Order: sequence, then structure tokens, then C-alpha cells
Amino acid sequence: MIDISGENIVLIGALLLFVAVVAGKVAYRFGAPALLLFLGVGMLFGLNFISYRSVDMTQFIGMIALCIILFTGGMDTKFSEIRPIIGPGVVLATAGVAMTALVMAGFVWLIAPCLGLEIPFALALLLASTMSSTDSASVFSILRSKKQGLRQNLRPLLELESGSNDPMAYMLTILLVGVLAQGGREIGIGLSVVYFIVQMVVGALSGYLIGRLAVWTINRIALANHSLYPVLLLAFIFFSFAFTDLIRGNGYLAVYLSGLVVGNHKLRQKRSLTVFFDGFTWLMQIIMFLTLGLFVNSRDLLQPQVLLLGCLVGAFMILVARPITVFTCLAPFRKFSTKARLYISWVGLRGAVPILFAIYPLIEKVPQADLLFNVVFLSTIISLIVQGTTVSGMANLLGLAYEERESAFDVNMHEDMKSELTEVEVNASMLATGHTLKEISLPENTLVMMVCRNGEYFVPRGNTELLTGDKLLVISDRNEELANKYRDMGINDVMKLG
Repeated sequence: MIDISGENIVLIGALLLFVAVVAGKVAYRFGAPALLLFLGVGMLFGLNFISYRSVDMTQFIGMIALCIILFTGGMDTKFSEIRPIIGPGVVLATAGVAMTALVMAGFVWLIAPCLGLEIPFALALLLASTMSSTDSASVFSILRSKKQGLRQNLRPLLELESGSNDPMAYMLTILLVGVLAQGGREIGIGLSVVYFIVQMVVGALSGYLIGRLAVWTINRIALANHSLYPVLLLAFIFFSFAFTDLIRGNGYLAVYLSGLVVGNHKLRQKRSLTVFFDGFTWLMQIIMFLTLGLFVNSRDLLQPQVLLLGCLVGAFMILVARPITVFTCLAPFRKFSTKARLYISWVGLRGAVPILFAIYPLIEKVPQADLLFNVVFLSTIISLIVQGTTVSGMANLLGLAYEERESAFDVNMHEDMKSELTEVEVNASMLATGHTLKEISLPENTLVMMVCRNGEYFVPRGNTELLTGDKLLVISDRNEELANKYRDMGINDVMKLG
């Protein structure tokens, strides 16, 4: 075994990152979540080469990585897309998490004696709470790699749920750890409810205000070196988490909401910030997953009681707890079909967050914390293998998938420009008045900048003859008029760019 200390840490870190990236490529090819391969690489190195088990360092790395992941998730979420499904999304992220924890806790409490284990209901509830949130980031990495979209607004719903349900699971975990930790004192239900409300309200207000402060600062500071903008925003991310936690709010909720605010406002250097944080988020995910893989003792997972309980918990979560939660929480929302509810139930993947939350009982020396951690880890692996590898197939089976159209143009507009760039595909209706560009009626202050035909790009003139299937890059100051014109031409698939 190699001790990761001193000069070896850089070499080992580089090797781990290289192997993880290659594993991620393999995961895309076979339709598996990259998380599963990253965890596998960490477990392989931990079992054969590296001696590493620092609870505090693992928790710290996970906390930093989760802040970046949640912020980027919020920044990539467009409020215009989640507005139609904000009701069901919030219900799944709050009441859904609590219901999942209760249903799962009841199962663990009932089944434990049959396996020769004594697990009090409070400990069973702690185990269930750590794994009550979903990790749909893996789902979308698979769908995007296959250019697969989802009908009935399922993608924004799942993005909203997975991005905002971690704070609820974190709150439940922390409350129960406080009750069960050695030397911990009993906390009444009333006090727990008050504490929860305060944490969520303070976290929400803090996240919103810090997000607005970040937008205001970045747009007015006018840094000469544009490379410093990501550094400035990174400082706001960590400040949002730490300051909110200091004033007794939920730091993870604050980070997510601040990202949502930043992503939905005009921002100086927004494109470069988005590119930076996309890459940086992948790095943080790889580091977190590798660290968790290195942390686990693979031999402990093979103990009979851990194997049995982990497999039963994983199967119950997939087949019973998640479907019950989804169908109950979405009962008031009639717009989702039964197939859509089934799909939402199926893609409730567990990921790195449950494993990270399962470390908190280890830190506070909760009785049977090792058993809890190993069961959560094994259940997560089962979820990733069973659900993660069938995300695309299940969408096709239920008739909810469609092939996404990729943009033919990669453009970057200055944030101060008022004009709007759109991409449309020429159809027969557009050519009804003539086949040349000058014969197509477009609003004033509207220009067709570029044509893409069979992968070839050229700048059109008035007498350029257009063909059905050509892709046009259009810029206009008359956005509403142009949108109405598109509808008159029977063009429904309009891609907004820039």
C-alpha cells in the first residue's frame, strides 16, 4: 500500500484524475453514470494501492465540492424553464424527501431484526435521511450524451428537484445526528420544526441577497484582468455557504439559490464564467467521487449483514419508497401522465451526496455509524447500476424520449447587445412565397447572417436560393414580431442562441 503523503500525492492525484477521465468516457459509451466509474476507480486504488481514511478531510472535500456543484446547478437552471413546474418540483424536493425518509425508515426498522440487527427507529430514520435526496446530474449527463430530450417538462422538473432537495436531506441528517450522537441531548419535535423553518428561511433569504450582491459587484467592478471574474465569483460561492451557516441558515440552500439568481441575470463575462464553472464542476465531482471511493473499506461491504441490508434497502428504495413518494406528491398535479410519474420514480438515482451525508454520523461517533455508512454506500452503487444504466432505455420504453436538435452555430454575443440570435430550419411553408432570401418576408431590423447546408456554411445574399432543411442564423431587434412571423410560417422549433 502507498501512503498518500509528501511528494507522492501529486503523482497519485494526477494518475487518479487521468484514469477517472478515461473511465468517464467509457461510462458515456455504455450509457452508465460517470459517477459509478469514478467511485469504482477510487475503490480500486483504495483496495490495492492507497491507504487513506480521514473522516474530517473526506467531509471537507465533499463540502467544498458540493458547494461548487450546487452553485453550478443553480446557475445552469433557467427560471423560465422551471416556472411551469415549480410547484411539483418544490413539493418533491421538500415533502418528497421527508416522505422517502419515513417510508424507508419504517422498512429498515422492520427488517433489521430479521437480519440479526438491532436498529432503533431513530437510527433507521437517520440512515433513510442520508439517502433521501436524488442525484439527477448523472441522468442528464447520459441523456445529453445520447442527444435525448424528455417530454412533459420532465427535464426541468428533475433538475429542480435534484438541485434543491439536498438541503432538506441535510437538515434531516443534521437534526438526527444531534439526537443520536454520543452525549447528544433530546430535541423535541416542536423545537426541531422551528429549527428547520429558521434554517430554510434564513438560507433562502441569504442565498437570494448574496446572489444579487454577486451580480451587482461583478457588473460594476470592471476588472482589467478578465481571468479574475471566476475567482471573484468563487469567493461569493464560499462566502454564501460559510456566512449563511454562521448565521444559522442552510448553507447548501443558500449556495443553490445564489447560483439560480446569478444564472438568471445579465452578467459581465457570463459565457467565460459558465465555461469555467462547467469544467471546474467536473473537476470537483471527480475529486469528490474519487475521495469517497478511496475512503470506503471495500472489504466491509462484503460482510453478510451489510450485503443483505444494503441490497434490501437499495431494492426497496427503487421499487417501493421512491414510487410511493412520487405518486403521492404528484397526485395534486394532473398534467403529468402515469408514464411520466413512472419515469420520475425510476430516475431517482442516489449519488455522492448520500455517501457524503453518511460521513456526518462517523464524525459525531453515532452508534453503528460504520454500518450505516456501508449500507448507504452499497445502496448507492445498486441504484447507479440498476437505474443509472437504464435511464435512456426507460425513457424510450415509456415513449417519453425524443432526439434533441443540436445547434449548427456556436456564437457568443456581448452581454450589452439588445438583439436576439435565433436558429431556425427552413420548411416548405417558409418557401411558399419564393425560394430566394429576398422573397421571404421578415420584420425590419432582421438579418439572416449565415446559412448552414449539409455541414457547409456560407453568408447569404438576397438572391441566394434556400432549400428545405437549411439552417438559418437570424439576428433581429424585433423579437416579438419575428416570433409571430415564425409561427405564421409554421416554425415551432426555434433555438435561441447567444
